[in-house]
Amino acid sequence: MIASIAIKNILHRPLQALLSWVLLTAGVAIISLLILLQGQFQQKFEAGIRGIDLVMGAKGSPLQLILSSVYHLDNPTGNIDYAEAQKWMKNPMIESAIPLAYGDSYRGFAIVGTTAVYLKKYAAVVAQGRVFQQNFEVVVGAEIAQKTQLAIGSAFFGTHGTAVEGEEHHEHAYRVVGILAPNGTVLDNLILSNLESVWAMHDHEEEHNHEARDTGKTESRHDHDTEAHHETTEGEQHREITAVLFKFRGPMAIVQWPRMVAKQTDMQLASPVVEMNRIFSLFGIGIEALTWLGWAIMGLSALSVFIALFNTLKERRYELALLRTLGGSRAQLLWLLLLESLWLCAAGFVSGIVLSRSALWLVSRATEREYRFSLDRFGFQWPGEGLLLLLTLGTGLLAALLPALKAYRLDISKTLANE
Repeated sequence: MIASIAIKNILHRPLQALLSWVLLTAGVAIISLLILLQGQFQQKFEAGIRGIDLVMGAKGSPLQLILSSVYHLDNPTGNIDYAEAQKWMKNPMIESAIPLAYGDSYRGFAIVGTTAVYLKKYAAVVAQGRVFQQNFEVVVGAEIAQKTQLAIGSAFFGTHGTAVEGEEHHEHAYRVVGILAPNGTVLDNLILSNLESVWAMHDHEEEHNHEARDTGKTESRHDHDTEAHHETTEGEQHREITAVLFKFRGPMAIVQWPRMVAKQTDMQLASPVVEMNRIFSLFGIGIEALTWLGWAIMGLSALSVFIALFNTLKERRYELALLRTLGGSRAQLLWLLLLESLWLCAAGFVSGIVLSRSALWLVSRATEREYRFSLDRFGFQWPGEGLLLLLTLGTGLLAALLPALKAYRLDISKTLANE
């Protein structure tokens, strides 16, 4: 009874109700979107660096090294010598060392050479098939299998670089032997093979380049044999990888190793935790500013609800007095005005949540297109959005409290006599 009357009173003032609803929707949408983005990005970034203490790679930007080797969101800083890296990988202080070698790509998805330990690190489960064992066998992430329709036994050619459209390498075809189950990590958007596959493709490119340079040249048989022997020996010994993911047995190495590696080699060690904290600190200022903007809009919506209820209270005094004469209690009048505000806040919260999901869908499409990075568009971020619901309803109650108290203290006889 009281609830239906509250709804009719709201519809009786459509313009004022619309203004309050729009402001509430905008405020809730902004805050909800920020909660979702911050929560999901932080969750995905933390999941990516879990179990990785340091990353070894070519010298350059430490942030670029982390983004390229851990999250596969940037181009690598360069390659490093595998034999040199192995000297550090075999150190007794190392608990695990996972080599990564960037190879080609397929329709924009990176083909990464690594070992089976990389799958275990992210607790990957092979939903179909098995793990790669031979050269040019690959395991495909769940997102890639869904988007490209690759299945067990499918064969495809890699593209040079990371461009979606580029020169295909028709010398060797990759064959899908496994498809991973979705696990919400970077593996969902990677194609994994063994290191030898990347090296074999690289060796073929080197041979092709040598043949092109040797065309039209006349050399003695002795010189040619000597050069061929030199190339073979160098090709067998010189292997390169992109990065190594280290997990140490103790904390001392995490502090000591970066300086040691920088002094003794042409490589660098970067800390994922340090670089990610740097990113979040930079973005934190903007997120905080937008959050305050959302709360400011919420404050304006509460002020709008308060003004609407307070201004119309004088016009509705006679109506409220009649409700009292018809058997309504003071508490029911109090509850009536509070319900009007709560209905508006509930409607604004629901529409704001819908709007935030729509905006998140657009953001997710952009990140998938640019970075192969998808977001959960339908999950409820707890406890952030739960707290937002309570604060939204609390704002509505606070805005309606003074008008509701005035209705509670309404003098029936004086009001009816004046009318």
